Amino acid sequence: MLPDLAPWRASRDFRRLWYSGLISNFGSFLTFVALPVQLKDLTGSAAAVGAIGAVELIPLLVFGLYGGALADAWDKRKLIVWTEVGQGLLSAALLLNALLPQPAVWPLYVVAALSSALVSVQRPALDSLWPRIVAHDHLPAAASLNSFRWTVGGVAGPALAGVVVAYAGLGWAYGADLLTFVVSVALVVRIAAAPASHEAAKPSLRAIAEGARYAWSRKELLGTYAVDLAAMFLAMPLALLPFLADELDAEWSLGLMYASVPLGALLVSLVSGWTARIHRHGRMVVLSAALWGLAIAAAGVMDDVWLVLLFLTVAGGCDMVSGIFRGIMWNQTIPDELRGRLAGIELLSYSVGPTVGQVRSGGFAAWWGVRTSVWSGGVLCAGAVGLLALCLPKLMSYDARTDEHAARVRKQRAAAQV
Repeated sequence: MLPDLAPWRASRDFRRLWYSGLISNFGSFLTFVALPVQLKDLTGSAAAVGAIGAVELIPLLVFGLYGGALADAWDKRKLIVWTEVGQGLLSAALLLNALLPQPAVWPLYVVAALSSALVSVQRPALDSLWPRIVAHDHLPAAASLNSFRWTVGGVAGPALAGVVVAYAGLGWAYGADLLTFVVSVALVVRIAAAPASHEAAKPSLRAIAEGARYAWSRKELLGTYAVDLAAMFLAMPLALLPFLADELDAEWSLGLMYASVPLGALLVSLVSGWTARIHRHGRMVVLSAALWGLAIAAAGVMDDVWLVLLFLTVAGGCDMVSGIFRGIMWNQTIPDELRGRLAGIELLSYSVGPTVGQVRSGGFAAWWGVRTSVWSGGVLCAGAVGLLALCLPKLMSYDARTDEHAARVRKQRAAAQV
């Protein structure tokens, strides 16, 4: 049941990248809480908070796909370093704005859009780098360890942010985020260079289209994208949490609400050893995404704040299970020369949903109320995931032991190590 530490022991670059991600994620979660809280304080509007997703969407769509092509054609380490530097500069901009006597609203949206662009360039490089620095058989364990790393920051960052914002101020949250990026860059520059594969295409629309055609030919991959899009678009209530805490007369619980979803993910990752013995990954993606929706629906109808926190935690655990098995399918079946471009498509699948979902949840809340927006989204999510399972038989029948693409990538990795 315990996490498999084999990737940690075998790869020094894995350890450095893991620490870098842990530290920068911690700071990013501070800003993740502070930014909507600041918008709520400045505007008092759920729609204005939900609009963060709207301004993040276009950079995500454009740079997600192009960032995948860059990751296949350029040195992945350099892309990661320079995007981390850019994120640090954006944190500095938020800090300066927060220190003004009258902070402006528009810089918050500008920073959100630019941060979305940088993340969209960085994530394909990160996602395509892991299979290079980790042995093929260690990829399931690496996926679990990476999920654990993310959830540690996701639990500690929001929980601390709630306290910091309430008692020290927004400037402290943004300042701490800036400091974490400085430390992260110092770690990433020490990993080995990761130049492009000699078979990789140069970044272009043609190269992007090649990756899209490959993804379209793999219906089980399309299934993982579609299920995650549905789950995050319909049942991601994070933009509403400041308002939900107010409705429950529990403003003190906001940081705990933001931390509950990552806490559930952390608890699952602590006992993730069992995931290496599961071979029908597609079925687990579907089941866990449907349970995510039902847990969010339950959180939306509860009047007791502790029950809300409990169901948000359950939802986070379900989301972690889905994420682990999606990652294993992607990493074990996609060839190296296409890994960056497919990572760009994956980025859209797990980022566009939450981004647009903020707009959806904010709009629903403005018309029908915060609680209705939360529970109805969870119910719709469970129904949509069930329908997708019926329409995507290849996702439900996927078996890592017999899949031809997994066998081909395994053979490719073995040949590269000879």
